Amino acid sequence: MNNAQEARALLRAHRYGVLSTLSKKFDGFPFGSITPYLVQHDGSLLILISTLAEHTKNIQADGRVSLICHNQRDPHIQAQGRVTLLGLAELQADKAQAGERYLRFFPEAEQYFQMHDFQFYRITPQAIRYIGGFGRIHWVQMANYAVVDAAEQAAQEAAQLAAWNTRLSELRARLQQQHGVGADGAVQAVGWDSDGLDVLWQRDVWRLAHSVGA
Repeated sequence: MNNAQEARALLRAHRYGVLSTLSKKFDGFPFGSITPYLVQHDGSLLILISTLAEHTKNIQADGRVSLICHNQRDPHIQAQGRVTLLGLAELQADKAQAGERYLRFFPEAEQYFQMHDFQFYRITPQAIRYIGGFGRIHWVQMANYAVVDAAEQAAQEAAQLAAWNTRLSELRARLQQQHGVGADGAVQAVGWDSDGLDVLWQRDVWRLAHSVGA
């Protein structure tokens, strides 16, 4: 993988980051907040936020944002991989369509989804800074980050998930091989894309890399 693909894979492997917006109340000062996010097939980010939240008010005034994500299962903070994504946040008109995929990854967000003041915003990446470890620091090439057949993959996802969810023993084996978890309890494939497969186990989503074929 190139640096851009590694950055995309790291973003896909995690579920939340620090979202920074430009403060409307404090004259453009950076305002940070912890925000769950979902990476879409094309590499954009989808967030579900309340119109009452400070970061939403900031986005409505100026859609320029950044989000930093790090390897949340690595205790060595300074040496671990991390990605800072700069992008433009825009309101998504079709809440039901956006929610169909989002709630597979975040079933605990159902109550927020039902509230009228929570809406989806899509963050379209404009620039990405990737730190892959000591001495591996890059501004990635956005052409390499983009997924050229994203629409086709999105159309295939439902069929791929249906196929994987008939192969639960294989999902368990892959979870144990890649993460050392999944020996017991329910498992469910909830996401499929060019970089891998997402499996829900014990209320958390685990990334299975390079498992895109069903």
